[in-house]
Amino acid sequence: MEKSTLQISIGQSSDKGRKPINQDFFGVYTPKEPLLSTKGIAIALADGISSSQVSQEASESAVSSFLVDYYCTSDAWSVKTSAYKVILAINAWLHAQTRSSHYRFDKNKGYVCTFSALILKSNTAHLFHAGDTRIYRLNGQNLEQLTEDHRMIVSEEKSYLSRALGVDDYCDIDYQSVAVEINDLFILATDGIYEFVETSQILQIIDRHSDNLNLAAQTILEKAYEQGSDDNLTIQIVRIDHLPAHSKSELYQQITHLPFPPKIEPRAELDGYRILREIYISSRSHVYLAEDLDTQKHVILKLPSIEKRNDPIYLERFLMEEWVARRLNDPHVLKAYAPTRKRHYFYITTEYIKGKSLDQWMRDHPQPDIETVRSIVEQIAKGLRAFHRQEMIHQDLRPNNIMIDSKGTVKIIDFGATHVAGLAEINNAQPEILGTAAYTAPEYFLGQAGSTKSDLFSLAVITYQMLSGKLPYGTNVSKARTKNAQRNLMYRSVLNDDLAIPAWIDEALKKALHPDP
Repeated sequence: MEKSTLQISIGQSSDKGRKPINQDFFGVYTPKEPLLSTKGIAIALADGISSSQVSQEASESAVSSFLVDYYCTSDAWSVKTSAYKVILAINAWLHAQTRSSHYRFDKNKGYVCTFSALILKSNTAHLFHAGDTRIYRLNGQNLEQLTEDHRMIVSEEKSYLSRALGVDDYCDIDYQSVAVEINDLFILATDGIYEFVETSQILQIIDRHSDNLNLAAQTILEKAYEQGSDDNLTIQIVRIDHLPAHSKSELYQQITHLPFPPKIEPRAELDGYRILREIYISSRSHVYLAEDLDTQKHVILKLPSIEKRNDPIYLERFLMEEWVARRLNDPHVLKAYAPTRKRHYFYITTEYIKGKSLDQWMRDHPQPDIETVRSIVEQIAKGLRAFHRQEMIHQDLRPNNIMIDSKGTVKIIDFGATHVAGLAEINNAQPEILGTAAYTAPEYFLGQAGSTKSDLFSLAVITYQMLSGKLPYGTNVSKARTKNAQRNLMYRSVLNDDLAIPAWIDEALKKALHPDP
């Protein structure tokens, strides 16, 4: 007998109504195995604020990004942790778009939207919410509102949103989880629907069109319009058709971490990978070259070291590294592979780069020509731009974290120190310097937060080193822990008689390497 799996039916409908444009956006993603079991089915709805001319872009970005980025998170993260991190990152990105636009002086005209998401995994529904879109559950003849409207009531005629994505750099997200049963029905709706249709009408329409939820959604939308709705109208109806057997974790406790692998040896097999050889072993991680037995493709398996397996902060960064790699899709950034089989152990799978580190390349080429250096720096900059466009800072850019493959393509690797905007609030620990001291920007040594300029400082140090074989300030940057000490750091020109370096390059380096960003 075939094991039952999670299956749903869904009906959706959206219309601009009496508004000139539709500022709502909605979506659903039902993955195949193993993601169906490990991540579940995601449904999301967003409603852009009517006072903004760009909020439809905010709602589309919020839903689209959520339905992609959630499935990039580690299998070892819980649904709550995964979705929470993704939503906070989306919020920070939307807020950054407003800050960099001419709407920055009026948040009511910026990239702002409400957001509600429903994730169905195994026998549990997980709800995430900010704003006044709603999620209901219909169980029998009882329609229960599960979310709370985040609205400030000023008078009977006037109210305004008290919480939404994009308003500030951080947003509180409501979360709850509820057990589900077969035939449970969830409804996600914007205020253009629920303020104009009675509960009894919704129940009658769904009962009448139970075999066609798209028609039910469309009929409810039309009923709201007929009854005077003056807003955009969007509704999603989700019915649970089949459920898998309860897992032990749901009956007793939720599994938030996969077990660590047993001792790895060459020719051993792990989750469909054959270990070919050891790449390196350090006090932080163990890295192996492996072959995917299904595709015969070479991949890298990275495992936390035995010494670090009881360090929760390190393990959190380890999992963050996988998420960052899956989110970024750029030829100059290391790619992480999403699992195609059920994963039983705690590790990361990434592409195998056949080549050498920039550190080794510099040893092999102590006096490179300008054009080669320019090509390498340009590719690193393109990789950094992929981070910065996603509101991320690498924070540990150094020659050993840059690979050059056999065709000359440069890729940034190792994202364990990467800062993702919006996620700093999750961990209240004091900030620490995560990068390598010789390449770390001066502001970190003052206890300040980094920025995209911090990565550019690191890139400038690397460029200077490739051209001169030296570090611009030696080891003095890490010793300069005050503003006065940093003012005493003196830049030494990279110009020399052995290499024809244009003066403009030296001026650019001098500016990028200034201690005050």
